[in-house]
Formats: sequence, C-alpha cells, structure tokens
Amino acid sequence: MFDQKGTSPYFGCIVGRVANRIKNGKFTLNGTGYSLPINKPPNSLHGGFKGFDKRIWEVAEYKKGDKPSITFKYRSSDGEEGYPGDVSVTATYTLTSSMTMKLDMEAVPENKATPINLAQHTYWNLAGHNSGNILDHTIQIWASEMTPVDENTVPTGEIKPVKGTPFDFTAEKKVGLQVHEVGLGYDHNYVLGGGEEKLGLKRAAKLKDPSSSRVLNLWTNAPGMQFYTGNYVNGVVGKGGAVYNKHAGLCLETQGFPNAINQSNFPSVVVQPGSKYQHTMLFEFSVE
Repeated sequence: MFDQKGTSPYFGCIVGRVANRIKNGKFTLNGTGYSLPINKPPNSLHGGFKGFDKRIWEVAEYKKGDKPSITFKYRSSDGEEGYPGDVSVTATYTLTSSMTMKLDMEAVPENKATPINLAQHTYWNLAGHNSGNILDHTIQIWASEMTPVDENTVPTGEIKPVKGTPFDFTAEKKVGLQVHEVGLGYDHNYVLGGGEEKLGLKRAAKLKDPSSSRVLNLWTNAPGMQFYTGNYVNGVVGKGGAVYNKHAGLCLETQGFPNAINQSNFPSVVVQPGSKYQHTMLFEFSVE
C-alpha cells in the first residue's frame, strides 16, 4: 500500500492527492495561488515528497466471504504537501470473483475546493516475477487520442490522434515494437473512449503475455490512462533478490489528465466540498 522510504518507484501504491505531474508545481484555484514541492524537477509529481504513497493508511473495514474486500482510509490535512483543504480518502479492494479484482477509490473534500486525482501505480509483468522485461507483451488501448508532452513530460494541452504514430495501440501490438521511437519509452496519457462498457465502466486496455498466455483486461470510469513502461526503474532490488531494471514492468494508471489543474480544455480534477471523487478500476484476468 505504501513505501515510506520511497526506495521503489511507487510500486503498487495509490498516489495522490494529485497523480502525475503538475507543471512547475504551481496552480491557481479560486483566485489563490498554490506552490507544491518540486520532487521531480521542474515539476511536482504524484503528490509531492510525502504523497499518499508514503502515508500509513488505516484499515477501515475487512470482509470475508464470497467477495472478500478490504477498505483502507486516510485523511489528508489542509496544507499537506501544499494542497488546500482537508480530504477524507478511502480505497476498497474487492475480489469480485476468482479472476477479477475491483478497486474503488473515493475522496471527499471537507472544507475547501481542491484538485483530486488518484491513481493505482502497480507495475504489471504477466510473465511472472523476475521474468525479464515487458517488451514482448502485447497491448491494446481503447483510445484514439493522446496528450502530447513537452521535454519535461508534461502535456502541452494538445489532444492528438494516435493514428499513424508509435502511440497507436488501437489494435493489439507488441509493446516493444516502436518503444525506441518515443524517447525513454512510453510515459503518456491516453484519452480513453470508444470501447464497450461493463458495469458502468469503459474498457481501457488489454494486456497479454505471449509466453504464459496470461491476459489482463482493465475497465475504468476515469477519462485517461497513463501508459508507462517503467523507463526510470533502475537496479531496484526486490523479493528473492531479483533486480528490476528498465521495462521490467508496465503501469496502466487510469486517471484524470496530467496537469489538468492548469489546462482549462482538460476534464476538471477540482472537487468541491459536498461532492465526492469516485474512481473505479476493474482488473479481469484470463488465459487465451
């Protein structure tokens, strides 16, 4: 759930109060300017130096039975990492069947409007632990557009079609096929849409490992998804002494668009007191 020392690059964490990058660590809300920690110069990333990933969450509820679940809660205080207002947050993981897991993330601002954008930062490698890189995995992403980035990986504000570019995963394609054409690798936000729906969620991605035939289908109600190929993972020692290097896993971070607080044409990530932020992800595993 968390990594207090910050030694691993957000492995398995829920990141917040605002996932991804905020340009120059600055934004204005209701006429007030806010400055955030610059923990990924020149930007603020994943909530700052001590974001939600480095906080101890409490277990609020734990259910056994056919659909076991566990709910974690955390209360973020006004001014924490530079953000306005107190916010109560919960994250509930539910095994909805033997092959599916649902994550419901909710957050309620108590007294001030504030940006909220939570993301689940698991690194996936369907070939199994210590099995090398994910460049031979195939992925399909239900997005015909993406948000191009500047030299500091912050969206420029444009929304561009993926067709005819290395970012086109509208049909199943090997992750590594064009990865070397996009700098360090993929670390880009996709504008989700166009897929089928299930339980009020839209299809975001289908990931497959050819060596094991394992498949992950991901569904969400979030507007975007950061597709990240572990470009900054470098010599992290994990369980059993395994060493995780670049491209050892990939992330499918459903989210609001990065730097949306500074881009009026992006879907708003501001949540008002009395309103509730709700973000659901459904992970479906299978073999084919």
